[in-house]
Amino acid sequence: MFVDYYAILEIEENATLQEIKSAFKTQALKWHPDRNPYLDSTKRMQEINEAYLILKDIDARTRYNKEYQRFIKFQQESQENYHQKDNSDKRQFHKAHEYDEYKVDDDILNKWMNNAKRQAVELAKQTIEDLKGMVNVGVKAAAKEAGSQFIIQIFIGIIFLVGFALAKSCNN
Repeated sequence: MFVDYYAILEIEENATLQEIKSAFKTQALKWHPDRNPYLDSTKRMQEINEAYLILKDIDARTRYNKEYQRFIKFQQESQENYHQKDNSDKRQFHKAHEYDEYKVDDDILNKWMNNAKRQAVELAKQTIEDLKGMVNVGVKAAAKEAGSQFIIQIFIGIIFLVGFALAKSCNN
């Protein structure tokens, strides 16, 4: 399977490293699960991280670009073949940027892409765990503060009751 990392980050193949970094930040903000209520935002963030891991690395990007050129040729040939056949042979892409019919020829790149995918999944898992930890700490701190405020309110209530009782006994 080939993944179009340029399509994921919405950049051109000749993008600079700074443009890649900027596009990564833009897409990460756009698709971050905290800011994006859609169900596929976690998966999308994994894809964005995977794309960034490959495209920011000079060696990986060089290999990826060679494969990308082969992929573009494959796509053009597929389009030509598709138009020559009748419409009964429609291709199905499960995502706009993933292509099952194209296999990556470069074994090293394929290994790096799979590694980037694993790293992106692990990063997403770690982010979720970090978020759970922050929520737990926040809930505990809020409960502690609420408990303190409750005790203070009880203490103030007792003072008012004692003061009210003293004032009533002085009036009698």
